[in-house]
Amino acid sequence: MANFPFQRLQADLAALINKTAAGQRLPSEPDLAKQLGVSRATLREAMRSFETQGLIRRRQGSGTFVVGKVEALDSGLEVLESLETIARRTGLEVSVSDLHIDAVVADEETSAKLNVAIGAKLIRVRRVIRAENRPVAYLVDILPDDVLQAKDLSADFHGSVLDYLLHRGDPLTTSRADISAIGASADVAKPLEIQRGDVLLHFHAQLFDASGKVVDYSLSYFIPGYFHFHVMRRVGGG
Repeated sequence: MANFPFQRLQADLAALINKTAAGQRLPSEPDLAKQLGVSRATLREAMRSFETQGLIRRRQGSGTFVVGKVEALDSGLEVLESLETIARRTGLEVSVSDLHIDAVVADEETSAKLNVAIGAKLIRVRRVIRAENRPVAYLVDILPDDVLQAKDLSADFHGSVLDYLLHRGDPLTTSRADISAIGASADVAKPLEIQRGDVLLHFHAQLFDASGKVVDYSLSYFIPGYFHFHVMRRVGGG
């Protein structure tokens, strides 16, 4: 019974969200906390589950808005595919915005992940993936400049570095990804139009070619409510 007040709070929030039209703003945090008789910290904790479901979106300096539910992108993790490929298979339209392609040099982290010298020339590709014009993922790919250069990506580049390399015929073989839940940093929260500290699903991965060379180090940040990832596993024989 100790959680009953919190469950009641979530039920009250769910009722408020359900009766608020998509695109409309909820009352401010101070007003809503006062209306519901809770602290702002408790209110934020209760609202996080609705954020991860994609039902509300907090915008820095603007408030909290109700959004219509977007169909989740559903994919297994056994085979590496681009978000664009997954979206085409599920019939969901996605688009790319905030595309930035720039030359950088390897720091300690990227030199270790790409097996290149500190100071080596790299290309970084950053972009936001949108579903129904809402930001749902922020993707960053970092590649040695002997693998990819900015001039290689034409004006009709659709956002997937993986698809570009496959279409070019690069002999890609495997990918290793580490997966975790993190709080959004300021530089990730801004393009995703969320609050700093909001929970994100984070992949950081290395992509290998047939020779074992790391050709891409990627950082992917997903708003959880818009993605359903799963893994099929074989049962061990003991």
